[in-house]
Amino acid sequence: MASVMELSPKKALKQFFGFSQFKGLQESVINAVLSGHNTFVIMHTGGGKSLCYQLPALMLEGTAIVGSPLIALMKNQVDAMRGFSSEDGVAHFINSSLNKTEISQVKSDIQAGKCKLLYVAPESLVKEENVEFLKSVKISFVAIDEAHCISEWGRDFRPEYRRLRPIIMQIADVPIMALTATATPKVQQDIQKNLGMLDAQVFKASFNRPNLYYEIKAKMNVGKQIIQYIKANQGKSGIIYCLSRRKTEELAELLQVNGIKALPYHAGMDSNQRSSVQDRFLMQDVDVIVATIAFGMGIDKPDVRFVIHHDIPKSLESYYQETGRAGRDGGEGVCIAFYSPKDIEKLEKFLHGKPVAEQEVGMQLLQEVVAYAETSMSRRKYLLHYFGEEWDEINGEGAGMDDNSRNPKEHFEGTEEVQLLLKTIDSFDEMHKAAFICKVVCGIKNNEVTTYKGHKSEFFGEGSEHDEKFWNAIIRQMLVRGLLRKEIETYGTLKLTEEGRMFMAHPESFMLVKEEEIGETDEDDQLIIPKQGGGAVDEELFRRLKDLRGRVSKEKKLPPYVIFQDPALEEMCAAYPITLDELAQVGGVGKGKAQKFGKPFIELIDAYVKENDIERPQDFVVKTAGAKSSHKVKIIQNIDKRIPFPDIAKGLGKDMNELMHEMEAIVNSGTKLDIHYYIRDEFDEDQQEELMEYFMNSETDDLEVALEYFDGDYEIDQLRLMRLKFMSEVGT
Repeated sequence: MASVMELSPKKALKQFFGFSQFKGLQESVINAVLSGHNTFVIMHTGGGKSLCYQLPALMLEGTAIVGSPLIALMKNQVDAMRGFSSEDGVAHFINSSLNKTEISQVKSDIQAGKCKLLYVAPESLVKEENVEFLKSVKISFVAIDEAHCISEWGRDFRPEYRRLRPIIMQIADVPIMALTATATPKVQQDIQKNLGMLDAQVFKASFNRPNLYYEIKAKMNVGKQIIQYIKANQGKSGIIYCLSRRKTEELAELLQVNGIKALPYHAGMDSNQRSSVQDRFLMQDVDVIVATIAFGMGIDKPDVRFVIHHDIPKSLESYYQETGRAGRDGGEGVCIAFYSPKDIEKLEKFLHGKPVAEQEVGMQLLQEVVAYAETSMSRRKYLLHYFGEEWDEINGEGAGMDDNSRNPKEHFEGTEEVQLLLKTIDSFDEMHKAAFICKVVCGIKNNEVTTYKGHKSEFFGEGSEHDEKFWNAIIRQMLVRGLLRKEIETYGTLKLTEEGRMFMAHPESFMLVKEEEIGETDEDDQLIIPKQGGGAVDEELFRRLKDLRGRVSKEKKLPPYVIFQDPALEEMCAAYPITLDELAQVGGVGKGKAQKFGKPFIELIDAYVKENDIERPQDFVVKTAGAKSSHKVKIIQNIDKRIPFPDIAKGLGKDMNELMHEMEAIVNSGTKLDIHYYIRDEFDEDQQEELMEYFMNSETDDLEVALEYFDGDYEIDQLRLMRLKFMSEVGT
């Protein structure tokens, strides 16, 4: 292995990696590391951070330690390094996934001088036996990847990262390199201070990813929207982020039943499962990964074409890091996030019970996410401003690559409003956050306002013609335009900048963007096509379908409701299914009923569509996976085993009413349930015959009508049970 003295960085780059040119700041960073300086690298995902420590490690004598938080990331990078070298021992990792024999091999390769890069999880690095071993070998330098984990203001704070500095000093007095893709000025300062590297040479690349398109959508029918987007982009790789493991599994299943090659990925899976999913994604056996946020740091795939946030993340750092997985090769990258104020409420609840300081930090980070999601200004400009970077939304690289820029909002003259806010903030000696200032201007009293005598201010109620959201939106724009700044140390206190004071003294025209409110949303994850106004969308088709149902019921000698119930007919009028597969997706139909009764119905609908030149809704192809699909299988299996209903309900964690509801759904979709074993213990043969005859001759399956008909002879639960038996035997 050549030493640093024998090879220039460019020649080493060509020899080890086959590249002729460095990207961006890489060469400057590498020269600083080779010169023995502490270095701090802030470079966006896809900017080439890894090479900044990989190349010096190969060039310098000894082994470079790379602190990395995720096992998946370590394996990824070790595999990549071994691919560039003829020596497998060139790179290793030590973490909880290795056994004693494997750890011995790692140590042997380090002692033999074969291992140039050692990836270590912080939890493993602080173990005494590892510290003692590393003290005994030559260490070239220490690189701390994902360094934002050190800061409590970072998106993924890990307490063990705060212990790294003293551990490194125990091992060797060597240069330290910190690397991150997301660091606000506050996080940057926190990292340098904690690692004792305030003297570090700082290399900060632009955070602008001009090839990425940013969009926020209201959180309505998210599953449908996601499926429509993926189907319109067939064969492209994508990542969908969810906040919970349960949601990743449900959404992955939903995509699968709609013909999309998707798999879930979360921390609840064992390491073999996670590795398998990741490998299949990298090898393009799978198009879409549905992941919890932990997945974000563990994948290195250059051609991810879209990143979708099913749930809004907890911080803009998380959002930036996760969207950064898209378009790392410089190609197309679409970043869509679904936002609902209700999601923010859920995230706020998660903070309750945590230490006060942690709550304050968490709330401040959440408010930045809200501001980004609700802003009507250029999202790119807002995002870059958050990371301390100014950008020209007219001529800057990537201009027009967000939903707000492509669909510009209305502007209005805001000089008076800006003046009012500046004077109000100044009058309270710049000691308060935005929420307090907005309440004062709106004339709203609460404990904080009265405690600090806000209700006695000359500005109290001066802006009461607008609500708090209006004034908050203006404050956001004033922050981005440089009239205000937030004092992070005091969790978001508003301060006037020099420009703000000049404007207050000499006001001039100040155009503001009129923000549109994202209202309460109705997430429909079950993906059943909604009825409009509770009736049929197409009255003429509904009439024809009812007539057809009447004819089929007479032909089959069955009540009309056994064929298809009214809600199913109404849904057909909204969706116009013309194949049995499409009909099977209608609520209350299912595959069994579609096969048994469906042919004349789809023929009628097909003819009607052609006759009236109707354009069918494309989103009808969405199929429902349903959270209850796993229960359906268990219920059928338990009934086949003749298990009493109360025991089945208990085993599923349900009450009898919930169990009956699920069994009715199974039967109504065309699947037969043989419940005779349970019925015979509840009714004698005469009662069964009487009730079966009633349901056969009744025009309705309404239980209240049946209850009145039998005038107290049966309870409603008994009638419901026999209706289930009837529907199972004659309707499936």
